[in-house]
Amino acid sequence: MSNPSKLLSANSPIVLPSLPYTENALEPTVSAKTISFHYGKHHKGYVDNLIKLIAGTEYSELSLEKIITDTQDQKEKKAIFNNASQVWNHTFYWKSLQEKGGGSLPSELKTLIDASFGSQSECKKALAEAALTQFGSGWAWLVIDGGKLKVINTINAESPITTKMKPLLTIDVWEHAYYLDYQNRRVEYVNALLDNLINWDFAYQNLS
Repeated sequence: MSNPSKLLSANSPIVLPSLPYTENALEPTVSAKTISFHYGKHHKGYVDNLIKLIAGTEYSELSLEKIITDTQDQKEKKAIFNNASQVWNHTFYWKSLQEKGGGSLPSELKTLIDASFGSQSECKKALAEAALTQFGSGWAWLVIDGGKLKVINTINAESPITTKMKPLLTIDVWEHAYYLDYQNRRVEYVNALLDNLINWDFAYQNLS
């Protein structure tokens, strides 16, 4: 079927969300070509796959978060979990970036970052290390856990929303996130995101 969304009811929450900016808004750090493939092919592909997997099942009217938490430990539902989690992770990733990002921190977030890492610079170093040491595909996350901030990484489609930790922002380190622009130079991609695009305001909003 050319339009998998027709497999679900009009009330289904499973849709491809709009980008929070235009495809060329993150240039030159992330090219419009990368956004076109990453969002228009990969992210959309996860949405389409998920719709096909859940059509006619008990998951078809559930929220994305509920699908993820309900299938996380079910081996026979792994395909549903992987696609649902990748849809959620990618939506969160786009919001973790913004045009003219980086820069100074909102005051409340700065207080927490200073208490947890010592400084914004050390927080960025921790995020970069998590992103660069993730073997293969995965994600680096800034999370809040028990009132304290920390950095974690997850493999493949895994996400902190299946834990008691609350994600504040993320960096996608699947190769499709950067290969068109940076080839195998993941370190350049990660540092460029942290310096130029990371959305500290979004992280602050997620504290509440």
